[in-house]
Amino acid sequence: MLNMLLRYCCGLLVLLFSLRLSAQPLFDSHLHYTAEDAQSFTPQAIIQLLDNNAIPYAAVTGTPSAHVSKLYHLAPERIVPLLGVYRHSAEKSTWINDKTLIPYLEKELERGYWGGIGELHIFARDRHSRIFEKVIALASAWQLPLLIHGDPAVIDKVYEIAPEQPIIWAHAGTFPYPDLVSDYLHRYPNLSIDVSMRDERIAPDGMINDDWYELFVTYPNRFMIGVDTYSTARWHMFNSAVGTVRNWLAQLPDKIALQLAFVNAAKLYKKPLIF
Repeated sequence: MLNMLLRYCCGLLVLLFSLRLSAQPLFDSHLHYTAEDAQSFTPQAIIQLLDNNAIPYAAVTGTPSAHVSKLYHLAPERIVPLLGVYRHSAEKSTWINDKTLIPYLEKELERGYWGGIGELHIFARDRHSRIFEKVIALASAWQLPLLIHGDPAVIDKVYEIAPEQPIIWAHAGTFPYPDLVSDYLHRYPNLSIDVSMRDERIAPDGMINDDWYELFVTYPNRFMIGVDTYSTARWHMFNSAVGTVRNWLAQLPDKIALQLAFVNAAKLYKKPLIF
């Protein structure tokens, strides 16, 4: 009975904290807008979803990049367009050997509005790819962050080639253990962590895990939030997914919650703080 009462009280406190933060602006650092998504959601509908959830800024990638470009041109002050390396979904596993990729990226970058490159799905066995090395060189030359979905060894490889390169490590990496993440944040000062799709690890049963709490408090300026609309179904549940993120953000100290929710991504992507 006592345990049930304690859990009820904890749940009530979380709800109150969530309500307190419900209007806090969010910067979603990991969204996808693809050809499939565009069949169900117009660019205007995407902006409306962001408005409904108090998200003034979002970093968006997609396959093909033309749909991200349309979204950006609808709201250039709000959308950070990330140049994807997949022109078709089938290239997700083959881009690392595609010799036509670099000329394509070079041509796209000349447009001048891309805010980053990625998401790059790459695992340890492929980290020595010459194409990957050239993508790193392009990001460094254009001073653009890389959004990387990959193993720890991939992060090591980037910093071996370009020690100052800004990286957003998607989903806190492929092995999202707080000790490992902490180690990599200590090693690489230009590494940021996007914790999209890690809500169940961060806050199992809705209550923030002690190890993740400590990690956020120790490195408050290195984490960013995101929903990761990896499928059209994810867009359909967008409001609920944002609510899940807000729930565990509300359990952090106000200043730290604000940094994760908004400030860190805004600084990385050079967007003004609007509060």
